[in-house]
Amino acid sequence: MPKPKVAHQPAGIPGAGRAICLALGVSCALPGMAVAETFSADVWADNWFEMRIDGVQVAEDSVPITTERSFNAESFSFEAETPFVIGLVAKDFKENDTGLEYIGSRRQQMGDGGVILQIRDAAGQTIAVSDGSWRCLVTHSAPLDKACERESDPVAGEGVCTFEITEEPANWDRPDFDASGWRPADVHSERAVSPKDGYDRIRWSSAAEFIWGPDLEQDNTVLCRLAIE
Repeated sequence: MPKPKVAHQPAGIPGAGRAICLALGVSCALPGMAVAETFSADVWADNWFEMRIDGVQVAEDSVPITTERSFNAESFSFEAETPFVIGLVAKDFKENDTGLEYIGSRRQQMGDGGVILQIRDAAGQTIAVSDGSWRCLVTHSAPLDKACERESDPVAGEGVCTFEITEEPANWDRPDFDASGWRPADVHSERAVSPKDGYDRIRWSSAAEFIWGPDLEQDNTVLCRLAIE
């Protein structure tokens, strides 16, 4: 996965100094200047996630969201300079804008989401977990009437199978974005999310909680962000 590039220009050395640092692949930071650190992360999502640091993707679920029952945990590392902003895109699988899955079969239903994560520094100290301190925005919600789940021929946007889409705000995953209007992440119990394969492979911090939008079934795409100071 791509990582944010780190190279700091020494005082008194113009652009050439930065170019040399980039060419050598080293940090030219001076005392008191920010230096990139290595962090490790664990994420479990139902069904898919993407993580960004200051707008740069550092991880994406390795199992495509179109894979049936795509339950798995991902562990990875990334480099960043503090402070930074974590941007998380989380999606539950849906066949179309009805928000349903297994359409036309006996298993036709609304899916349910949920995501849990933790981030540690190089010393092994937990610096961030998923909890109610995150700010989240639901960008796809469907069906708005849960009766759609029982329709014999559900059509997105018709009858009880209406949906709501909110455009992804520009630069929402960057430090200068004002997310004060976003609601705090909704915390859900492990029992409500019922995590499947991969969840038990991770030793989770006791502070890590499952987050999502207000409704695990209706909310299909959720953007969440957290500033790390």
